[in-house]
Amino acid sequence: MDPVSGIPRRTRLLLSGALALAVAVAVAGAGPASAADLNNAKNAGFESGLTNWTCSAGSGTTVSSPVHGGSAALKATPAGQDNARCAQTVAVKPNSTYTLSAWVQGGYAYLGATGTGTTDVSTWTPDSNAWKQLTTSFTTGASTTSVTVYTHGWYGQAAYFADDVSVFGPDGGGGGDPSPTVPVAPSGLSVTGTSASSVSLSWSTVSGATGYNVYRNGTKVTAVTGTSATVTGLAASTSYSFQVTATNTAGESGKSSAVTGTTTASPGGGDVSLPKHAVTGYWQNFNNGATVQKLSAVQSQYDIIAVAFADATTTPGAVTFTLDSAGLGGYTVDQFKADVKAKQAAGKKVIISVGGERGAVAVNDSTSATNFANSVYALMQTYGFDGVDIDLENGLNATYMTQALRSLAAKAGSSLILTMAPQTIDMQSASNSYFQTALNVKDILTVVNMQYYNSGSMLGCDGKVYSQGSVDFLTALACIQLEGGLAPSQVGLGLPASPSGAGSGYVSPSVVNNALDCLAKGTGCGAFKPARTYPDLRGAMTWSTNWDAAAGNAWSNSVGPHVHALP
Repeated sequence: MDPVSGIPRRTRLLLSGALALAVAVAVAGAGPASAADLNNAKNAGFESGLTNWTCSAGSGTTVSSPVHGGSAALKATPAGQDNARCAQTVAVKPNSTYTLSAWVQGGYAYLGATGTGTTDVSTWTPDSNAWKQLTTSFTTGASTTSVTVYTHGWYGQAAYFADDVSVFGPDGGGGGDPSPTVPVAPSGLSVTGTSASSVSLSWSTVSGATGYNVYRNGTKVTAVTGTSATVTGLAASTSYSFQVTATNTAGESGKSSAVTGTTTASPGGGDVSLPKHAVTGYWQNFNNGATVQKLSAVQSQYDIIAVAFADATTTPGAVTFTLDSAGLGGYTVDQFKADVKAKQAAGKKVIISVGGERGAVAVNDSTSATNFANSVYALMQTYGFDGVDIDLENGLNATYMTQALRSLAAKAGSSLILTMAPQTIDMQSASNSYFQTALNVKDILTVVNMQYYNSGSMLGCDGKVYSQGSVDFLTALACIQLEGGLAPSQVGLGLPASPSGAGSGYVSPSVVNNALDCLAKGTGCGAFKPARTYPDLRGAMTWSTNWDAAAGNAWSNSVGPHVHALP
């Protein structure tokens, strides 16, 4: 966040890298795709080690974990001037269209095809700690006899994993792996944990499955590749029925036996759960030219009010909060505390934000992690805050911030509101410390409101570069989080409330609303269109309620009702 507008963030880095696993494809015959289409790759799941595969400089091996399906996957490690390229020759037909796909995890990943005889194609993804499918397609030429389909790692980057490679199309006669059959329904479904707004589930692995769909009261709510999931955005003290199906390219199994999960009561008796779609606003505890507000004056459209900011102390990791009474026109601590209670009585959450552009809080060892948790909890008790917002714009240590937040959650209980406001560069890859922290605390995380402003151009989830100030910038970058491990209910769009609220990146409320519609409903998109919709998208955030008020509350009057009307 910007206490003083007009100061840009640290320099953004755009990494051009990719991962490579090459498949050389021999071609023969002709004809369009038909019901007889199959996967022409051999040992596509690496169940037989590296049989049929050749990897450069001995860079490849097979591992038993992590795997996407079956019992093995490829691990290839770039080293020096070698980018860990692996290849296979597969028989296919000319004048035919093939869908090329692979599931990848770990280092930067690139998948493409050259020598097709027509138009070569490619796609890639930044590194990820969860399995992600890369998909593209190509058409073979009339005289093409082989095609190289590839993915490779990038120099100096981490090892990548690949599994379940598919060259799907007409049978080339080369004897690919047998076509998969529809998997059986999962067994062993059980409830492993509950909170006031979530239910965690686990089930047994199904042979041949590459993914699982989770159903709540008969409606599909999420899809995962592992054998566990946490369904969020639920009402407190409410029972839900859950079932799971197994999926692969052959189809979806029948539903498992149902289990019932009941959310816990909201702590404190009178606590009101957040709405499914929520609006977050930062309230300024200082005067920088925006409208000076008491907390009581914050517009009613805001569901979460983040008090900006807590201050660092001389004790490593510890923070404190001092109300700027003089700068806020004589606003007293007692008035502030009363206003916190009044907002909570109206169903709002009031949290303390740690960091900001000039924040210098460092949590980089166990001692500072403990100090952070203890001091934040003390502020919650003193002022009545519902939780904490992590807005550390000068870096964080994922290991010790995770420790700090889990310690805080143990003290505060399941009612803790935990939000984050990373910069765009912080969420480009799941290996970045901010993104990793969010994933580490996913089970207690409320929402990540990334700041889509004061940013350079960034990569979207499709590997293309987008500039700030457009629907595409919002949707293509949000897609990285939505497909990188966060639940849709944990993703929000953070924008300035007015041009004065940031140095760059302001967009009109209508652009924010279009981006929300694109992600939640598939309408209002720009050139980038997500592969699926995310109706559980949490909502939007703005810096700040004060700049919003200075502009006549135009942002919250437009975006607020739109967020609350999402499906």
